Amino acid sequence: MHLSKFGVWTSHRAIGEQNAGEAAKLAQELGFGAFWLGGSPKLPTVAPLLEATDSLIVATGIVNVWQNEPATVAAEHAQLIGSFPDRLLLGIGAGHPEATSDYSRPLRTMRSFFDGLDAAPTPVPLDQRCAAALGPKMLDLSAQRSRGAHTYFVPVEHTRFARQRLGEGVLIAPELACVLEVDDDRARSRAREYAALYLGLRNYTTNLLKFRFSDADIAGGGSDRLIDAIIPHGSADQIAAVARAHLDAGADHVCLQPVGVSGIPRREWTALAAALGL
Repeated sequence: MHLSKFGVWTSHRAIGEQNAGEAAKLAQELGFGAFWLGGSPKLPTVAPLLEATDSLIVATGIVNVWQNEPATVAAEHAQLIGSFPDRLLLGIGAGHPEATSDYSRPLRTMRSFFDGLDAAPTPVPLDQRCAAALGPKMLDLSAQRSRGAHTYFVPVEHTRFARQRLGEGVLIAPELACVLEVDDDRARSRAREYAALYLGLRNYTTNLLKFRFSDADIAGGGSDRLIDAIIPHGSADQIAAVARAHLDAGADHVCLQPVGVSGIPRREWTALAAALGL
């Protein structure tokens, strides 16, 4: 399963579950290599994306380890790859402590989930799974027990750090939220609406404090400096430059998420595909 350099990231909440197949078909037609379905999806819900396309890789960003049993996920994965070989990347993760009442010892829980995937009657192959990771220990685990790391809400500096820590040959696939809008005020307003959730989640804010940001940058909806680094805005060419900066910093694959858009982001995906030379 070969991941190309660029994909798209979205969720059923953003595009409407009834539009998932149509969205996947558009992403494939535009030349994106992968479609990341976020929002803690149940694995069977990716089937319409696979059915609507013939070459697009579908990835989960992420199946939540607190909400799923590894043996069940492994069986669902086996059923899907039986029909769609080499087109499904299982992204798993621990989510956020604020969203999970049972959240404790996420690293140990992730290890246990990997153990369950390996022990299932139909194990999920290591190269067909990846892990949501931000901190050093979770990054290490992603390299040890899967194809690599799917990172989210990170600056380019985090991608560079992840590559330096993990070395070559390990997948690093950051999500890149963006706003296709050249007016700074309008763009940052939309970016802050999107960022509000993540700036209230301590796994993200703790990570940002390690990469040249301060408590003052995080407060008040995020400083311009923080917002512009995490959620770039401007023309499609300007956003494409940031995506390439992640590649230059060591990413293998960047999944772009236009935010502040209702429904399938046709205009945004089309413009980004052109700017990225797809």
